[in-house]
Amino acid sequence: MNTLLSSITDAKAKENIALWLEGTFSDQDKLAVRDLIRSSPKEAIDAFYKKLEFGTGGIRGIMGLGTNRMNRFTIAAASQALADYLKEQNPMKKRSVMIGYDNRINSREFAEEAARTFAGNGIRTLLIKHLRPTPYISFGMRMKGCDAACMITASHNPKEYNGFKVYWDDGGQVLPPHDLGIIRAFERIRDPSFIEQTESLNHPLIVEEEEEIDRMYLETLKSLQCQPKINEEYGDRLKIIYTSLHGTGITLMPELMSAFGFSNITLVKEQCVPDGSFAEAPSPNPEERAALKKGIELMMKQNGDILIATDPDADRVGAAVNHQGEPHILTGNQIAALLSHHVFHSLKKSNKLPPKSACIKSIVTTELMRKIANHYNVQCFDILPGFKYVAEKIREWEKGGFPHQFILAAEESYGYLFRTETRDKDALLSASLLCEAALTAKLEGKTLIDILKELYKEFGVFLEKQMTLNFPETKAGREALALAMEKILTTPPTSLLGKRVISTGDLKSGVMKNLLDGKESPIDLPKTDMVILKFEKGLTVMIRPSGTEPKIKIYLMIEKGPDQEVEKALQEAESEAAQASQEIATLLKS
Repeated sequence: MNTLLSSITDAKAKENIALWLEGTFSDQDKLAVRDLIRSSPKEAIDAFYKKLEFGTGGIRGIMGLGTNRMNRFTIAAASQALADYLKEQNPMKKRSVMIGYDNRINSREFAEEAARTFAGNGIRTLLIKHLRPTPYISFGMRMKGCDAACMITASHNPKEYNGFKVYWDDGGQVLPPHDLGIIRAFERIRDPSFIEQTESLNHPLIVEEEEEIDRMYLETLKSLQCQPKINEEYGDRLKIIYTSLHGTGITLMPELMSAFGFSNITLVKEQCVPDGSFAEAPSPNPEERAALKKGIELMMKQNGDILIATDPDADRVGAAVNHQGEPHILTGNQIAALLSHHVFHSLKKSNKLPPKSACIKSIVTTELMRKIANHYNVQCFDILPGFKYVAEKIREWEKGGFPHQFILAAEESYGYLFRTETRDKDALLSASLLCEAALTAKLEGKTLIDILKELYKEFGVFLEKQMTLNFPETKAGREALALAMEKILTTPPTSLLGKRVISTGDLKSGVMKNLLDGKESPIDLPKTDMVILKFEKGLTVMIRPSGTEPKIKIYLMIEKGPDQEVEKALQEAESEAAQASQEIATLLKS
């Protein structure tokens, strides 16, 4: 043993490897670890130097053997932690959990591992038969009255990744205090190979589900159409190109589109085959131009109207529009604005917009959404980045007798939710509503780009850019990141693009300071590590560190007033954004 571990220079990695080799893991697993040490000590250290952390929403990481990898032992430990916490809440109550999974390598195997673990703990387990979207699990667990759910997915991460995402009984992502309780239970598990499980799926506590939930999910989403009569009569006029980027969207999206009245759909066939290796979509993220390349080519070749792309677990949606013979990729903020306009306008037109309506957006999402909401007398609420806070807000409103009715939520990172039937972002419903908006535009001889420009003309031009500063994955790198955040807070720039800074906000202390009169005001958001800089003439910069990586994320938001020449204002905003990005990057790195 000592000779074998002599090449392992990290003390914690050496300790974890020794525990693994001396534990109750199979001989085959132990042999694989020994082979890894001999072939690549560096990779062995990375696989064992720490225990994969159970974060606030679950676990995500690179697949492989080791304590710092996603594997069947990590899944068993995460499942055991959730089971332990559920039993702690009420030892006498009979519990039930739903499990779903996506197209990724090992996802089905991981789902089965979780099912055998829950059943081994006496918990009734509803295992979805085939791959299904993440929002489907949020919906299904509520429909079946489950106490919790887990989704085996790594969303739009590269193919090497997988994850274990946890939902609570309301269908929303798990939040305090429950997330912290599950984390503590996970940290108590020392040997994940010694967890009680059923021998197979053939067990009375494991029930495979699918057909009934499929039917109810599709029927429910169909009932949420904003313009059913228009869709039924004219839906086939809209030429839709769809890609699931090898993910779960293909299982239900075509059927849902058809239910909405959109029968003129062409699939990007090579990308609509579930595939964990993402052979035809190496970057399965609808935010990225590369992911949309094949779909855009097909849209232009067939003179389609709109391309819809969903990420592997179908909770995020991206889109491109054929405008005057040229493809235009929509940003997450533009989709948020278009959905807001379409939903509020359609509901008001049909007298279905409640007199007291509310929408939710993350603080880094376009302010154009608020302008549109205000126009329709819809109250707009800000939350921190992260869609889990949407479900939290909805839950608070339902329990506290909030007088407003929730209508729509949006994040700049391509996540949207209409109504409360699911409690997480839903690409299937969002895409269908976006196609409604595209159909309405087409019937007026327009495209969604024309609608955007009309919104800019009425409410002002809004341009948002995001950039990332990377720091080394070292102690020195982390210290440099912390120093940069401290510097921007304590000595903010006096100006940017020649525009004076007029207020600074520190979300860690929860205080916004007006630099013109020195007055301070509270920020009505949970405390977090984030800085807000507001400049004169409609420029806002928000800066926050990544929660998982040594990165600083910078959000630039530029607003130009209404009734301007839109094209000119857009060009000015683009130029300002590019220059501001350089100035902020220089400031943070100096």
